[in-house]
Amino acid sequence: MVNSMTGYATQQGGAAEFSWTWELRSVNAKGLDLRLRLPDWLPGLEQAVRAELSRTIARGNVSLSLKLTREASGGAARIDPALLQATLRALKEIEAAARAQDLTLAPASAMDIHAVRGMMEGGASDDDAAALAQTLLGELPGLIDGFNQMRAGEGAALNAVLADQLGQVDRCVTAARTEAEARKADWARTLRDNLQRVLQNSDGADSARVEQELALIAVKADVTEELDRLGAHVGAARDLLAAKGPVGRKLDFLMQEFNREANTLCAKAQSNALTRIGLDLKAVIDQMREQVQNVE
Repeated sequence: MVNSMTGYATQQGGAAEFSWTWELRSVNAKGLDLRLRLPDWLPGLEQAVRAELSRTIARGNVSLSLKLTREASGGAARIDPALLQATLRALKEIEAAARAQDLTLAPASAMDIHAVRGMMEGGASDDDAAALAQTLLGELPGLIDGFNQMRAGEGAALNAVLADQLGQVDRCVTAARTEAEARKADWARTLRDNLQRVLQNSDGADSARVEQELALIAVKADVTEELDRLGAHVGAARDLLAAKGPVGRKLDFLMQEFNREANTLCAKAQSNALTRIGLDLKAVIDQMREQVQNVE
């Protein structure tokens, strides 16, 4: 069963004087792109979070943010005014440099400034920060489980759509086999007529050579190999849909092979009925390629 690369999960928690909200989301990507927004004063948190996400997620543009709030504690903690002014000046310099390069930055929020290390006088000690980081990391597996459950649910819907499309491809291949077989008698008769016409209008023509050339034309028009390969690709795709683990890259490659065979079938059709089947096949394959872009 395939997983989707699209997912979302959120989780709230609290301990001592802190409360927090995790938010994890992802969209399609060729590989794994992690974008983390975490307080920088919690020791080791970003490295541990990055490692856990890389271990449990294979593909997707993944964004994770942690909004951490400290409740009032009887006035024990207050903003460091000197650091606040220095931070605001630094933000202005960064924004000015970005504008000079024609870049637009997302505005910083009060929570972003609050999260700057040392901003709160009388804030958490190094030991408290380390303990808080461990508490937060303890919640991470539950967040990722919820996220992956949503991706699995999306994947089940994708699996059903792709299975139906593979059934359409299989039916097109069967119809093409039937049409190709029916075409053989007409094709043989056309070749014989062409042979007679050439021999009647060419003095001294080598009939054996002419027959050989016409036989080569017949071989080039035969679509048996293309249909056999399409049938094999359908079987391979169904095996991938039933497999465990990320299969999106393999399915994407297989879609290219599907398309190549469908193009060759259309090029060799030489009959309206077979051409129509080939075009129907290409349409279904294009729809499958769009869906496969969502598979992890």
